[in-house]
Amino acid sequence: MSEQSIPIADRPPTGRAATDNGTHQSPIDSAKHAKHPARRRIATFDDYFDAERAVERLTSQGFPVERAAIVGRDMRSVEQITGRLTFVSAAWQGALSGALPGALIGWIFGLFAWLDPLIGALLLTLYGLIFGAVLGAVMGLVTYALQRGRRDFSSVTIMQAQHYDLVVDDEFAVDAARLLDREV
Repeated sequence: MSEQSIPIADRPPTGRAATDNGTHQSPIDSAKHAKHPARRRIATFDDYFDAERAVERLTSQGFPVERAAIVGRDMRSVEQITGRLTFVSAAWQGALSGALPGALIGWIFGLFAWLDPLIGALLLTLYGLIFGAVLGAVMGLVTYALQRGRRDFSSVTIMQAQHYDLVVDDEFAVDAARLLDREV
């Protein structure tokens, strides 16, 4: 477990919270912070699960965890490549993404069937699924063709934090640090 204890103290003498560059917030911003009390960093973790375990330790010892938060710092965007994109895969992904909305719209229209609502809903759901899949496949092919090979791979983008701070409201910071065997 890689953890470090980094206390956050140093309140500005004006009573208003300081921004990252050391300047003070406007009175309007200070009013926003009146709803949310000042917080102090109790610990920093390199792994989210370690921060989560620390909160679980606080919970098991009766600490009011609604006064705590896990804050991710040093965010980065990671784009994981999931595969090569071809005309076939573009059509398939488009069909999958169009099928569900098509079925949902068909089902909603089927609910308004007067003669036999169950059969009407099921048939329109099926027709919507098929129409949505076909329309999605066509849109996927058109989009892929317009890109002209500039981006012929599929990917998923996620945000990751480098560090996770466990912060607690100021009036509960000493108790939280004591329960986690840390200095504040």
